[in-house]
Amino acid sequence: MRYVSTRSAAPGKPFSDILLEGLSADGGLYLPESYPQVDAGTLAGWREILLSDGYAALAFEIVRLFVDDIPEADLRGILERAYSPAKFLDPAIVPVTHLSDGLWLAHLSNGPSAAFKDMAMQLLGELFEYELERRGESITILGATSGDTGSAAEYALRGKPAVRVFMLSPQGRMTPFQQAQMFSLDDPGIVNIAVEGVFDDCQDIVKEINADADFKARHRIGAVNSINFARLLAQIVYYFAAWLRVSDGEPVSFAVPSGNFGNIVSGHIAREMGLPIDRLILATNENNVLEEFFRTGGYRIRGAAETLATSSPSMDISKASNFERFVFDLLGRDPERTAELFGAQLVDGRSFDLGQTPEFQGQCERFGFVSGSSSHADRLAEIRRVFEADGVVIDPHTADGVHVARTLAVPGPVIVLETALPIKFAETIVEAIGVVPPTPARFEGIEELPRHVIDVPGTAAAVRAVIEDRMAQ
Repeated sequence: MRYVSTRSAAPGKPFSDILLEGLSADGGLYLPESYPQVDAGTLAGWREILLSDGYAALAFEIVRLFVDDIPEADLRGILERAYSPAKFLDPAIVPVTHLSDGLWLAHLSNGPSAAFKDMAMQLLGELFEYELERRGESITILGATSGDTGSAAEYALRGKPAVRVFMLSPQGRMTPFQQAQMFSLDDPGIVNIAVEGVFDDCQDIVKEINADADFKARHRIGAVNSINFARLLAQIVYYFAAWLRVSDGEPVSFAVPSGNFGNIVSGHIAREMGLPIDRLILATNENNVLEEFFRTGGYRIRGAAETLATSSPSMDISKASNFERFVFDLLGRDPERTAELFGAQLVDGRSFDLGQTPEFQGQCERFGFVSGSSSHADRLAEIRRVFEADGVVIDPHTADGVHVARTLAVPGPVIVLETALPIKFAETIVEAIGVVPPTPARFEGIEELPRHVIDVPGTAAAVRAVIEDRMAQ
């Protein structure tokens, strides 16, 4: 298996190289040269493996289709460590719940940081540790978070001597609990940087620094954001796991709260592999850039002034990094056209419109995408309705997914991907149902702990200076 950039026709690279590189030097994102294929017989066998041997065993069967440069015995050990039941609140790792309205919930937030990002970060941490030890090297992780990626990465990478982490977050845009999860960590290998601006500004800084070849090489900069394909690889697994727990073979639709497009593009890849997914239901909040594209074909990014602060803050994003991966497939894997759309044109703040192109008019339907958005009032109503009907408390991002799934009324089974435990958004939960959600024991008192964070202006130069200073210590 080799991996190619969405922006060039250069020869493919092995998995272990793109794991450490993260973002391609040409600014593109890596994807497999082709997607491995599965059939009904394979799925039946995988159902037996999941039910008898557990989630890690299923993950091994899927991940090894994408990774051929790590010995299988080592890969199995990596996955068993990543998905050890001891790390998760539920030994099933990804259990499912059937709601009274017919929807299913796939619970992805049982990991160390109480968000679905743990599903990928636990694997990424183990892969980094393994590969760096194999090469005798170290890496400097530069990431950006709108709320959950940062804490999931830091919980997965803390205490790993070959890894330093610099995590950017937008000042004042995360909930108090999200801030506490990150800023309370007292680890010399973890540096939190609060950037003046919004998440898109943080993400742009990460990309700008990655494009500085000399700086990147000098400090061995790598990525944990979903620009790193290993993140998507881990997320592909839970689409299969949820499908295997719900379906007897018939197609199932997935409703996916979507901000940076990494979660749902993992479903796109699973569908391209042959998993019987009927519809991929993209759910956004008021920042509806992605919903607008699938409705009109126009991709109009917003600046900081137009990016709204909402009650589902992890989706307050207007430039979705992983969207480029889908457009690459939509355009027949044409790297020149993809580079034209996502290169200087978007850096300058402009947009593009594919609404009248044959690809958009003919292929979006084939890829199964439908979309919708929701408001703060919609989220409150869904949280209240699900609680009253089923006694289940959902977080506001999951409520976005539930609302859009119910509004679109796609036929057949629909699985909503849960994104986080409700305690991370307690203020909104109290507003909706008047009840403070329970705090897992490991997080009690976290908001009272000392904070470790550096505030900087929203420039790449300011972040470079922090990295240079800390790396010199």
